[in-house]
Amino acid sequence: MSTSAPPSGITGLELEIGGMTCASCAMRIEKKLNRLDGVTATVNYATEKAKVTVPDGYDPTLLIAEVEKTGYTAAVPAPKTAADDAGTTGAHDDADPELQSLRTRLIVSIVLTVPVIAMAMIPALQFTYWQWASLALAAPVIVWGALPFHRAAWTNLRHGAATMDTLISIGTSAAFLWSLYALFFGTAGTPGMTHPFELTLAPSDGAANIYLEVGAGVTMFILAGRYFEKRSKRRAGAALRALLELGAKEVSVLRGGLETKIAVDDLRVGDEFIVRPGEKIATDGVVVSGTSAVDVSMLTGESVPVEVGEGDAVTGATVNAGGRLVVRATRVGSDTQLAQMARLVEEAQTGKAEVQRLADTISGVFVPIVIVIAIATLGAWLGAGFPSAAAFTAAVAVLVIACPCALGLATPTALLVGTGRGAQLGVLIKGPEVLESTRTVDTVVLDKTGTVTTGKMTLVETIVEPGIDPAEFLRIAGALEDASEHPIAQAIAKSATEQVGPLPVPESFANVEGKGVQGVVEGHAVVVGRESLLADWSLDLSDTLAAAKARAEGEAKTVVAVGWDGQARGILVVADVVKPTSADAVAGLKALGLTPVLLTGDNETVAKRIAAEVGIEQVIAEVLPKDKVDVIARLQREGKVVAMVGDGVNDAPALAQADLGLAMGTGTDVAIEASDITLVRGDLRSAVDAIRLSRKTLGTIKSNLFWAFAYNVAAIPIAALGLLNPMLAGAAMALSSVFVVGNSLRLRGFTSVAN
Repeated sequence: MSTSAPPSGITGLELEIGGMTCASCAMRIEKKLNRLDGVTATVNYATEKAKVTVPDGYDPTLLIAEVEKTGYTAAVPAPKTAADDAGTTGAHDDADPELQSLRTRLIVSIVLTVPVIAMAMIPALQFTYWQWASLALAAPVIVWGALPFHRAAWTNLRHGAATMDTLISIGTSAAFLWSLYALFFGTAGTPGMTHPFELTLAPSDGAANIYLEVGAGVTMFILAGRYFEKRSKRRAGAALRALLELGAKEVSVLRGGLETKIAVDDLRVGDEFIVRPGEKIATDGVVVSGTSAVDVSMLTGESVPVEVGEGDAVTGATVNAGGRLVVRATRVGSDTQLAQMARLVEEAQTGKAEVQRLADTISGVFVPIVIVIAIATLGAWLGAGFPSAAAFTAAVAVLVIACPCALGLATPTALLVGTGRGAQLGVLIKGPEVLESTRTVDTVVLDKTGTVTTGKMTLVETIVEPGIDPAEFLRIAGALEDASEHPIAQAIAKSATEQVGPLPVPESFANVEGKGVQGVVEGHAVVVGRESLLADWSLDLSDTLAAAKARAEGEAKTVVAVGWDGQARGILVVADVVKPTSADAVAGLKALGLTPVLLTGDNETVAKRIAAEVGIEQVIAEVLPKDKVDVIARLQREGKVVAMVGDGVNDAPALAQADLGLAMGTGTDVAIEASDITLVRGDLRSAVDAIRLSRKTLGTIKSNLFWAFAYNVAAIPIAALGLLNPMLAGAAMALSSVFVVGNSLRLRGFTSVAN
């Protein structure tokens, strides 16, 4: 880290946090870090990472030391290399020592606990000395199996804090210690003692009851919940790891005329490299030579390969499906589109929305309140004259049922899965706060060119004089236009090639400034361009052609006249056409309750024609680029919550001004940076997917929070009244966490409207 940067500058850091067991842990670390001068930190329990902003020159070891004082571990992540990225998700899971430790503790606890629970619940299994056998089986589970909870509780106690681990440790330890008392000093150790299983508590001699099945069962259930939570968190974050694993690992680079194989990490901007059929393109670049079809489904979701040739841009990690290409690298490493996608996903997953902060706050205050309720329950039962066993059991049930693990997982797991699924569908959500915006949006402003339309000129109509073969007409006109670099000429040539095949090479080609082109094609003296160019050659349009030209121009389309051998032969109509999926997208936006508005700098005639074609009623036309932001601001002043979809540099201010900015990934980097959501595909239906997914993710978060909070609120009084067995309370608590994670994982089944 440079110390020569200006003191006023700030730097973003990331720390990997270890030892967290719940959202309360994350909140404690966050508070500790934020107390340091100049430090702003957010800690995410789900991703086990802290995002920290510090003044330039700040020593990261100070942050690490502060985290360690809190009783956890911290480290600056090591830079990723190709070797790191090469591993698979499954291998990564197997190498996780925390996951392995949890798995081992869980398996041992299950083997030892199941007989203990069976004996406690089924009187027929209670042989003469069954209670001592239960002690031998349960003791390792409560002492060793629950050791991570006891260790975390002790750490928290030393720092004057109470977390969910405190609840677990107190609950299981109290059940174990009471059982030891009853066995050694009470009557529970008497040979032939039986212990009927009851859902309700009745007055009894507390010294005759043991609760080993409670301590062991709660430990087993919570270990199971923790294990599946951790494994699910890894699975939920798999989209990011999958993105990082998509890239090529090696590349054949041309240096000094020789082909050399090097690691992708060693590739530099300007290097030329070879991509053979079937190989992944190593990095973003421009084709220097060769033609091929490239499979871009990784990037756009489209299954049809894209034809590329000299001068075309290609993206790293896409697959060369056709011929041999030589590509010049334009972006490498962290600058590539793949790396940017991965970074956007990670940023979204490590951010915090307001709903998440609410959950963290609830978790932070919940634990001490629960401990107070448990103590009050114990005192109330004893004060009311009930046996100590009944009072103790009710207090333990309160401690166990209240553990708000589900509350801490409610938001981060939904964010992980939602943003990861979005990345797979080509929808990159920049931050979780974006989810809040999608809920209230009621108006969506669509830029016309490049968003609703293709943004490229396309031949839409060919009109010829009677007796002229349309295919021959297009072949001759296309041949002359093919020699021109003008965008309209290229559009005509491309359509001609697609419709009639290879074009002849013209002779005596000449460009007529501002009017068109002329030349000789297969012996015909051909002119293509404005009507004035044909007039210079005394070639006049017939009344039929003139009427067709006037009609097309009335629709704001571009008309090119064609003539040869002393006669006007026909006209070609060129226009920026609507994307095939735009009408479906507009219908989808309306179905979401949004009002679509078409915004364009084109004249009103063009705008209304395009709007009518896709089903938009409201049109704002003839707007200068710098005025687009004013249009958004005006709509907002009218009380509308506005989303903006655009792709160009001139859309960037409007995207930033909008309550929700969506940028086409096929557009400019400036627009993408200014937006909240990037749509990787150039398909407007992605905007529908983005809003649907965002709303669904937000809905999942809220349903998770409701379930977790309502569960705790409802269960604590039941436990305090002695109506809930502590072991059943532990099982229900663990299942609530599994429910929340499972509910979040349902987002993985979200499907695109394009499917």
